[in-house]
Amino acid sequence: MMAKHQREWAVALLFAALLVALRIAAPAFYSAANIRDILLSNVPVLICAIGSTLVILTGEVDISIGSQLAILSVLAGALAKTGLPMPLLIGLLVVAGGALGGVNGLFVARFGVPSIVVTLATMMAWRETLRWATEGAWVQNLPDTFQWFGLGQGAGQAAILISTAAVFLAFAWALHNLAAGRAVYATGSDREAARLTGLAPRNVVFWVFVVAGMLVGIGALLATVRFHDVPANAGLGLELKCITAVVLGGTAITGGRGTLAGTLIGVALLGTIGTALIFAGISPYWEKSAQGAIILGAVAADYLLGRSRQPRRALA
Repeated sequence: MMAKHQREWAVALLFAALLVALRIAAPAFYSAANIRDILLSNVPVLICAIGSTLVILTGEVDISIGSQLAILSVLAGALAKTGLPMPLLIGLLVVAGGALGGVNGLFVARFGVPSIVVTLATMMAWRETLRWATEGAWVQNLPDTFQWFGLGQGAGQAAILISTAAVFLAFAWALHNLAAGRAVYATGSDREAARLTGLAPRNVVFWVFVVAGMLVGIGALLATVRFHDVPANAGLGLELKCITAVVLGGTAITGGRGTLAGTLIGVALLGTIGTALIFAGISPYWEKSAQGAIILGAVAADYLLGRSRQPRRALA
């Protein structure tokens, strides 16, 4: 079991080593307020990274996630100001997210356009359209019935964390126990083989993009209910965080291999680094450098592990 998930174990051990080092060098890091802030700030990243994992498992990539989150966050704020009931607001956000993801899926799965090209185009299109529509203005003065789901800060924070855990566990279970989850792995492993077994890889890819968009809608909601205002530039750099966390957590960028548990560890490690640097007295500007070094190490490890799995050629 450990050999099967070498990358996940390696990243988990690296994360554990970081936590031990922080315990020794910066014990203040473990204050309840700081741990709570880290958890809440990384909730949207984890939810969106679940969608990124699904997309990458099929051998595709989505770099429009940040722009989708910006649009859906502004939409959430605008709907909240109309007094829309929370259940209906959540439903509309999920549907809108699915529609944005469906645009990507349509061009990738139906028209055969490379996903990197499609999502680069939609990343810019969504962001510029939002800038034009809002003129850069924030959605301000969100109603109290919207902030923290109207439950108050303490109960609202608990609701965010519990709902995030529920979404994560549901998708982790579905990936390994439902036929749809197995279809995702099969499509990423070998599309022709998947087709010959009766699957429709194009449909799988399309619906994976739709589900990823729906998850961005949930992530946008969980991000916006924490504040009174919604910035028009929300989600900047989110796609990089998600893809990095997924690949760092052991999901093969070529598809077919990976787990949501690995993605969770990747999000936890990347989400801790910035705060850890501050508590260690190191400039937070080194955060990107640290993330880059970790990514390079993960990719190198994946390459070496891949070579070690290849059968040795017999000597002549």
